[in-house]
Amino acid sequence: MPPSRYRVIAWCAFASLYVIIVTGSLVRLTGSGLGCVDWPACNEEQFVDVSTPHAAIEQLNRLFTSVVALSVIVAALAALAIRPRSQRIVRLAVLLVLGVLGQVLLGGIVVLTGLHPLSNMGHFLLSIVLMTWALWLLHAVRDLDESSPVVAVAPSSSPATGQGDHRVLVLSRVLILATFVAIVTGTIVTGTGPHAGDENAPRFALRITEVARLHGASVLVTVTLAVLLGILLRRTPHRRVQQTFETFLFLALLQGGIGYLQYFTGVPVPLVAVHIALSVAVWLAALQLVHVARAVRTGDAQTTTPHHVAH
Repeated sequence: MPPSRYRVIAWCAFASLYVIIVTGSLVRLTGSGLGCVDWPACNEEQFVDVSTPHAAIEQLNRLFTSVVALSVIVAALAALAIRPRSQRIVRLAVLLVLGVLGQVLLGGIVVLTGLHPLSNMGHFLLSIVLMTWALWLLHAVRDLDESSPVVAVAPSSSPATGQGDHRVLVLSRVLILATFVAIVTGTIVTGTGPHAGDENAPRFALRITEVARLHGASVLVTVTLAVLLGILLRRTPHRRVQQTFETFLFLALLQGGIGYLQYFTGVPVPLVAVHIALSVAVWLAALQLVHVARAVRTGDAQTTTPHHVAH
């Protein structure tokens, strides 16, 4: 199988992993988290139950998990058929299978613990990890597809430019750490707020205003770092890095604006759903920024070294 064909499979796995995050959030936001009170069966009487709206919503989300599982299994098996063989692609595809298995088990813990906020946090954060691996898989496939037996790169940067690229890479890595902190604090807000997935689900014994301020502060730190990175990028000639940064900044500002809007409007369900979906998009944009900055930095460091690919 050529890498170009495998890229379609990798994209299917990536898309299914993103969609399951959105559908999972809708289960929670519609109060259907305990529509099925047992696991893996829906309840003691039926393995599949769609007799009530809440049960149907939860059951559909569980059934879609099988689509996700199938997509990552196909990705793992197809990775073995890629020529030239890439151990990195195989490793990432296998990690996706293991991660989805972990999600299935963790989903059972979420139900059996009555939607405890800690288990819900773990469920979402593991989804973030899976999306990270899925994006890295796409990067690995593209790198393999675009590689050639020998590529000689002509020198194109001065030492000053290389030093600037190093600062961009370091700051982009700090930015991704700040983004992750903002996501974690956001899950704490969710675990304290009104959308528990069920009216009887436990919540964190915290003041919603305090955790919201903590989350807001982490977002402001992230945006401040992004502004500093933007100033630094004005001194670099790499348009691709600048474009990737602009995408991240747009998504981060949009996400922050929606966050404040939902807070001051009583956290309506549609806005919360968009906020959750955008949080994943912001994370992926931060990952992409680091990837592009590292690629530029590596290119500068290896301007006179031919790149060999085994076939």
